[in-house]
Amino acid sequence: MISKRAQSIKPSPTLAIDTKAKTLKQKGVDIINFGIGEPDFDTPKNIKDAAISAINNGFTKYCPVPGTLEIKNAIINKLQRDNNTTYLPEEIIVSSGAKHSLYNIFQAIIDPKDEVIIPAPYWVSYIDMVILAEGKPIVINTTDKNNFKITSELIKRAITSKTKAIIINSPSNPTGVTYCQNELKEIAQICLENKILIISDEIYEKLVYDNFKFTSIVQACPQAKDTTILINGVSKAYAMTGWRIGYAAGNKEIISSMTKLQSQSTSNASSISIKAAVEALNGTQEYVETMRKEFEKRRNYIVERLNSIEGINCIKPEGAFYVFPNISSILGKSFNGKVINSDIEFADYLLDQVKIAVVPGAAFGAKGYIRISYATSIENVQKGIDRLENALESKI
Repeated sequence: MISKRAQSIKPSPTLAIDTKAKTLKQKGVDIINFGIGEPDFDTPKNIKDAAISAINNGFTKYCPVPGTLEIKNAIINKLQRDNNTTYLPEEIIVSSGAKHSLYNIFQAIIDPKDEVIIPAPYWVSYIDMVILAEGKPIVINTTDKNNFKITSELIKRAITSKTKAIIINSPSNPTGVTYCQNELKEIAQICLENKILIISDEIYEKLVYDNFKFTSIVQACPQAKDTTILINGVSKAYAMTGWRIGYAAGNKEIISSMTKLQSQSTSNASSISIKAAVEALNGTQEYVETMRKEFEKRRNYIVERLNSIEGINCIKPEGAFYVFPNISSILGKSFNGKVINSDIEFADYLLDQVKIAVVPGAAFGAKGYIRISYATSIENVQKGIDRLENALESKI
């Protein structure tokens, strides 16, 4: 009864782990949830007030499929202000989350057997979205030894006559690694030379640290603007994950095809959320900076603590709110009578025995690592790392 298409993909492992952790918590288990990619901050009041005003003023009907002109203009102004790039309204589509925008892209550009280059570690949904579009994911593996970054040589080796696109996620989920301007320019030029579309996932753009200056790939290489689709949204920067507003900016023919697809699936994003997103983009940005500073403080603490634990090595990421420590030295060892042979077994052990939820690196195409989200309070971070350290010293 089930289609081969549905059988070909896996459920999101990050959401599965978060669901399990939350279920245990509801049962009264003291779980420290390092699994979910969601800010623990509340949505700013001015944004919530804009949504309430939209409801009270009756802005509760259908909107144009790709978004209202008001939110398109807010996105255009944001891209000009923050990224020094210029777009027209017909080059913008608003969807029900950045994830939805990505899904629309793959459905719009991929024909059967088209290849999409995906650097690993990768966000868990990229692979399955490409498969759902009947494309073929081509994974470029990286490690912490090369700072989880792809190089021009690695890209050139992955390119074939069937290569349609490449995904760049900077700052990265799960590693937090962020590409600088020169690195992005080099990638864009290779793509231009080989007529490859660029899908640039920039959802964590606002969350960068140590005075690192975020650069959009279109800023780095303006010539690639027409062959690049930018993906962004309000979920991470404004603590609006549940509002479900993401957007894409790029070639108007691709955006038009995405709009056509969206018209036959979800139609417009929530009208109320659209009004909230307009306020997020146009209103004060002070809250974003407050949140960013707090994430930076947590990152500094968690990286220092992890690197002090024997058997764990963790690079210091420039962005997002994840660390991706290497735990390969732990594998094969026994803890409380249980031999840990893989990052999956380690994650299970931590959840079942230590009451910490993390995501195994295998979910991101990188065995021997775990992803820890520090999008939780500093008290939870401290408590969770204490538990991890005690577990590895067999104190539990």
